[in-house]
Amino acid sequence: MRFKNFDIPAFLQEYWQKKPLLIRSPWDAWSNPLEPNELAGLADEDHVESRLVTQRNQRWELEQGPFPEGRFGKLERIPWTLLVQGVDHHVPSVAALLEPFRFVPNWRVDDVMVSYAVDGGGVGPHFDHYDVFLLQGLGRRRWELGELCDETTELLPHDDLRLLADFRAVEEWILEPGDMLYVPPRVAHRGVAIGDDCMTYSIGFRAPSRAELLTNWAESVSTDLSDGDRYADPDLAEQRNPGEISSSAIRSLQAMISETMLDRSAFERWFGQYSTMPKDPDIDWRPEETISSEVVLQCLAESIPLVRNPASRFSFIREQTTSLLLFIDGRCYPCRDEVTAFAEQICASVQFTFDAQSSLSIIELIVELVNQGSLAFLDQEE
Repeated sequence: MRFKNFDIPAFLQEYWQKKPLLIRSPWDAWSNPLEPNELAGLADEDHVESRLVTQRNQRWELEQGPFPEGRFGKLERIPWTLLVQGVDHHVPSVAALLEPFRFVPNWRVDDVMVSYAVDGGGVGPHFDHYDVFLLQGLGRRRWELGELCDETTELLPHDDLRLLADFRAVEEWILEPGDMLYVPPRVAHRGVAIGDDCMTYSIGFRAPSRAELLTNWAESVSTDLSDGDRYADPDLAEQRNPGEISSSAIRSLQAMISETMLDRSAFERWFGQYSTMPKDPDIDWRPEETISSEVVLQCLAESIPLVRNPASRFSFIREQTTSLLLFIDGRCYPCRDEVTAFAEQICASVQFTFDAQSSLSIIELIVELVNQGSLAFLDQEE
């Protein structure tokens, strides 16, 4: 799928993280990539995150999956919504929805959540801390947008759902299949299904908080520090009051922290690994049979395309003109010379062919990535 008549530079300049935008049928052609029964089947899997939100007499209830087969057919005739997270990791046709959005860097992409709702179903008025494109796949949904929220915005008392206590709509649209609504972070919104068989694809983008970055970066840094690296004051002078913590001591102590925390090279390597960690590290994507360099050479000679695992994350940080750090699924691969071109290609494309005359270093990298489940040759892909 590709966009038509969608001005990406204008969108980034005028709307991205600034204000909502309704985009009517931006595709060359729209075809719903997933049937409701397939979504229900995913919600039955132990390794797939799913939730069921029901509304009964103005009360909201949340139930965590997995859900047994036939569960949804037994629900009362009340508004309900099934939400399944990370569907792009399991359904290639849903993963393909992400490709037109690659104007946003790979590391910012989170996943595609898919919801199915009966008439009146929704998850209530709320706000998110990240950008989201709400793509109508099947049926119709009314979207209402409210004011900008923050941490002081009052929420309804609920253990599991963060619902707004006072939602006032300032804009309203009805989305048909193929229509899309962009909602920036912290903008209040509410979606309600109009009729049954309403499916919405929520394409979300990660936005790490300052607290998250500091906590995880500090934890990573501290594991490599020596216990013998301690504060020292060989130029200590006598103080008038021994209770004072001097400004010189504070400067030295803070320098111990800042010198470590502000190591740009170490931060780059850490963040590349951190931001490409698999969303669900417990799922083993490795192939049943390992591949050898001989098989890789044969596949390349036959021009069999390589494809990325939709659940894998690919990014790189450029060091110099001829070198970069490639990050895949939380691992770092330093690349030099001709390997850099290969690294850039696999970060830019989800499917590609490569010259069979590739260097030994590239062949070895392909072998490793295929055997860890990050890449596969097309005829081996399930």
